Amino acid sequence: MASPNGGDDFESSLLSFEKLDRASPDLWPEPLPGVAEFAASCKNAITNSPPKWMAELESEDIEMLKELGSLTTANLMEKVKGLQNLAYQLGLEESREMTRGKFLNILERPKK
Repeated sequence: MASPNGGDDFESSLLSFEKLDRASPDLWPEPLPGVAEFAASCKNAITNSPPKWMAELESEDIEMLKELGSLTTANLMEKVKGLQNLAYQLGLEESREMTRGKFLNILERPKK
């Protein structure tokens, strides 16, 4: 076994004080040439213009997205359940109106 003082000397002898210039393309070539330039050009294009789907949104839509994004998971689930209940109620109402229209012969096609 090595003595406690000898271990420190051994570790210090393993240290290298050589300075490597990582900016050199000869020492550190790109794995795929041109990828860095392409990534930089794509990043500039993305930050300059909003996505295509954002262009079609109105300010009310953006506010709704921000509101939904700020909700906790439990609040978001509550909001989804409320929307499901609303959709179900609308379906029932539509069904009643269609039945009513059928009984009143509103939906009957004209005879030729």
